[in-house]
Amino acid sequence: MEKLTNKEEEIMHILWKLKKAFVKDVLAEIKDDKPHYNTLSTIIRNLEDKGYVAYNAYGKTHQYYPVVSKENYRKKFMNTAINNYFNNSYKNMVSFFAKEEKISVDELKEIINLIEKNK
Repeated sequence: MEKLTNKEEEIMHILWKLKKAFVKDVLAEIKDDKPHYNTLSTIIRNLEDKGYVAYNAYGKTHQYYPVVSKENYRKKFMNTAINNYFNNSYKNMVSFFAKEEKISVDELKEIINLIEKNK
């Protein structure tokens, strides 16, 4: 699975949300910094080249849909981030968020309970 640019990832989030969309539908979902229609079309075609989307053709128009699920992308992204930033240690990742006060004691207890239930 090839790495996506920030803009490609933004477009994928829209396609995951919409499930199927024409370029104009994707363009309508972009809130800030809207690209030109042709630019967006090129980005989506790049996503197709990378194997993230496919399309149904209706004459000259294409309706795009994701072929990589959000869950599969999330797993790849998280595994890469944990490997690159936390030395492949989930403990290091959780302690980072604890130090940054991004996770509460109650949330940590919930995580411990989930781990214990899965044993």
